[in-house]
Amino acid sequence: MPRFVTGVVSEVLSERPGLQRLAVDVDGRPRHAYVLTGLIGPAAAGDRVVINTVAVELGLGTGGWDVVHWNLSRSGWEAPGGGHILKLRYTSLQVDVGAAEEQAGYAPGSVAGLPVVVCGLHSQLGPVAAVFKALAPDRRLVYVMSDTAALPLALSDLVAALRGVHLVDATVTAGQAFGGDYEAVNVPSALEVAAGLARADAVVVGMGPGGVGTSTRLGFSALEMASTLDAAARAGAHPVVALRWSGADARSRHRGISHQSTVALEGCAAPALVGVPKGLEVDLPGAHRVVEVEVPDVAALLAAAGIDVRTMGRGPSEDPEFFTVAGAAGVLAAGLCPPARPAPAEPSTRPE
Repeated sequence: MPRFVTGVVSEVLSERPGLQRLAVDVDGRPRHAYVLTGLIGPAAAGDRVVINTVAVELGLGTGGWDVVHWNLSRSGWEAPGGGHILKLRYTSLQVDVGAAEEQAGYAPGSVAGLPVVVCGLHSQLGPVAAVFKALAPDRRLVYVMSDTAALPLALSDLVAALRGVHLVDATVTAGQAFGGDYEAVNVPSALEVAAGLARADAVVVGMGPGGVGTSTRLGFSALEMASTLDAAARAGAHPVVALRWSGADARSRHRGISHQSTVALEGCAAPALVGVPKGLEVDLPGAHRVVEVEVPDVAALLAAAGIDVRTMGRGPSEDPEFFTVAGAAGVLAAGLCPPARPAPAEPSTRPE
């Protein structure tokens, strides 16, 4: 069950579009909480706020911050919406973000012939993007965030950092996920939004931070990879798998190739391309095509860009295989890019 408590904001620690991080005093005890400002508006020092504390009390890593549910220092708040499509539907925080598909004059783009990299962890986005941009700096990379983990894109420090150094050119949030440059109703449609409005030369699709995993065969968020890869194949794209691989994970199911990647690939109806560093032997189910590639120094690329990426608390020095194998998908995507496209259309105005 959720747990709500009331406290007073002592300091605004940081802020960016869509997100504030706060220090909150709860009965003399300091806590940290974030505000999704596009849903309930911003907070200021001295404001009395209601916070949801369940993530911290469960000891979650990615979600280890309290969440501000409402600011008691105001009696109401509103912001202009983007259309009639609601996200977070039928909850008390439902918001009319609209969707690209309902905008006047919208025409779906075609991903036929484009590389579509599909990730099983949010952290894979960093090495994929860094390698792709190192090899294809003049090509546009668009990130489609699905709704199987965190729903607010504003929560992702990684996306904010990648956008800040132009390693990701635009974002699309699909399904119940929200806060991208463009909103889409589902992942297959988000691919068309990425190709059309965002003028993608390559697309990378994956969940936001905080994916769920269990020790069961099917109980994990990354199972969505199968349907996303098939959607890309049906649309005529080049589906590319970012394998989850670790040389340092203490759990046997994630050592070497993760069982999550294997099970997701078993569920694909169409074959996909699987990039791996040269010399790495993999045994995959189905008719997927393994392509060995030379992967540049992912750690050096991330460091040069000032991007700190960690997976399960480990960086490139603690688990280099994770980063190199993910980077192989970026190599494949760069090599599959078509000629450059025209400049993108501007996203429709939306509240922060």
